[in-house]
Amino acid sequence: MTNDAVKAGDAAPDFDLPRDGGGRVSLADLKGRKAVLYFYPRDDTPGCTKEAIAFTGLAAEFEAAGCAVFGISKDGVAKHDKFKTKHELGVTLLSDEEDGMCEAYGVWGEKKMYGKTFMGIERATFLLDAEGKVARVWRKVKVPGHAEEVLEAAKAL
Repeated sequence: MTNDAVKAGDAAPDFDLPRDGGGRVSLADLKGRKAVLYFYPRDDTPGCTKEAIAFTGLAAEFEAAGCAVFGISKDGVAKHDKFKTKHELGVTLLSDEEDGMCEAYGVWGEKKMYGKTFMGIERATFLLDAEGKVARVWRKVKVPGHAEEVLEAAKAL
């Protein structure tokens, strides 16, 4: 998690990642429509599950606002598929097992929990406009109310 991380006004860093259910999603695929890229630490953990369920609950409203929603973690596609099925998630999950996208967006770095230091994903969200520019960034996200705040920003874009 660097100081030169992606910020509002920047061109969104390029990506091409495998997705749940097969296939791939790239930045080029999103051209012409708004997108939410939310980075989360791990599938099927309490906070990550609540966040995915919150975005799923608002999926129709994001769609009505012309905005696609993607959850990104380092978990593999098979784990994403299980997570999605178990919680009936309605958002697309992308797998960044190689760290490329997490590094590019500045969300991969040192974290501390229970006195231990380890490398992990900072919970962060990026709202992209239809031109592929970063319109808004949320860092160190707290899950309650976050999906609703992102939806309001997407509607205003």
